[in-house]
Amino acid sequence: MKKIEAIIKPFKLDEVKEALVEVGIEGMTVSEVKGYGRQQGHSELYRGAEYVVEFIPKVKIEIVVSNDTYATKAIEAISMAAKTGKIGDGKIFVSTIDSVLRIRTDEEDEDAL
Repeated sequence: MKKIEAIIKPFKLDEVKEALVEVGIEGMTVSEVKGYGRQQGHSELYRGAEYVVEFIPKVKIEIVVSNDTYATKAIEAISMAAKTGKIGDGKIFVSTIDSVLRIRTDEEDEDAL
């Protein structure tokens, strides 16, 4: 099993969700997060005063899939849907999951997905 975490621009969330559903992946967890990388934040003007926004709002998507085939499909779908070609498009992280337990039914591993 693989866990895919993607950090993307917030306005790309609906496109990414639709792309994942098209490849057969429907379950995901979405969090609003803030961070910075190469973007290094930006300056904004508010009521005549300039201030620096160091942490840029992003969306974090977490998906767990049962095998490498689904992982590859998910990575490709996220990458294509989230890409704008500009700095700050985000990153995708993939890690291995050793075990999963569905609390309600006590199902384990792939049955729990």
